[in-house]
Amino acid sequence: MEKTFVFGVSVEGDNFTDRTQETKRIRSNFENGVNTILISPRRIGKTSLVKKVCSSITDPSIKTIYMDIYDCRNEYDFYTRFATSVLQGTSSRIEHALESAKEFLGRLAPAISVSPDPSHEFSISLGIKPKNIEPETILSLPEKIARKKRAHIVICIDEFQQIGEFPDSLTVQKRLRGSWQHQQSTSYCLFGSKKHMMENIFQSRRMPFYMFGDTFYLKPIPTGEWIPFIQSRFASKGKFITAELAEKICSTVDNHSSYVQQLAWNVLLQTDSNATEQNLKDAVEELLNQCSSLFTQQTESLSSYQMNFLKAVCSGIHSGFGHKEVTDRFDLGSKSNIARIQKSLTDKELIDKIDGRTVIADPVLRLWLTSQYL
Repeated sequence: MEKTFVFGVSVEGDNFTDRTQETKRIRSNFENGVNTILISPRRIGKTSLVKKVCSSITDPSIKTIYMDIYDCRNEYDFYTRFATSVLQGTSSRIEHALESAKEFLGRLAPAISVSPDPSHEFSISLGIKPKNIEPETILSLPEKIARKKRAHIVICIDEFQQIGEFPDSLTVQKRLRGSWQHQQSTSYCLFGSKKHMMENIFQSRRMPFYMFGDTFYLKPIPTGEWIPFIQSRFASKGKFITAELAEKICSTVDNHSSYVQQLAWNVLLQTDSNATEQNLKDAVEELLNQCSSLFTQQTESLSSYQMNFLKAVCSGIHSGFGHKEVTDRFDLGSKSNIARIQKSLTDKELIDKIDGRTVIADPVLRLWLTSQYL
């Protein structure tokens, strides 16, 4: 079933909008063995973009493998996900996966089971435990397979910031970097949803993954690309929306991809034939209702100082928080307290700094805070 607007999940096919230059750049990296680091705020479309590039590779000598490590809580979880993803991604048949596992993983003795449904991929279970772990054996697995098959493998790891949450994370990062930097037939695309953690891993000189590859920020899709997409989606349902109203949908949510699609969907549901300003107003109200529970959860444990800081940002203050008139108006405490507030809210992914200006990281959270407190 073709969906009119897609949000909350990765986007593919006709629902994927623009990203021509980014697609070209990442694809060129994949085809030339260049490591890629992708950083952006949430809901911009990193996963959709990477999956699109993977599906566009037609060279049979290049094999792309996608894995999501969001639920990995330690290095052993990661090694299991890494090995199973590589074996599944490089083997079209169970026998081939078993052969590679026995040849390259040695005494780990994986057990391979087959789904009773022939339409499902086979599953692989590895008995990786602290007592028998061989990190280098696992981390070198794609390189060994690539050389044997005379191919190039691209490993795409989503939610890579989880590495930073592992116990003894620095040691794990050193181990990964130490192995991966010497591989010639394998390259990596590393990306994640927590911008400040990704920046810490890849842009801090003291961290192992500093200067690991081609690092770039994924920016929001320009309004000019969104307008015809939104209009065409309305037209597919026999409805009409003006370019001006489509532009307002984008500006309301700062062009954040997931929110643009969600808000556009809300407007479509409100529209009988021709979308109106009232339809947009009602759609925004519905969007706030849809997100209210999440935002309440994100803010209910904040201190009064932290909430006051968010109110200040929503009021249009983006710098100079230590100025007397600002601290008096919003009760932010001392300058050292303000520094602690900023760090805490940044760690919680509630604020971000863009071009020297402190902003609410989530545009709909900003709308919600404004409606609740200002």
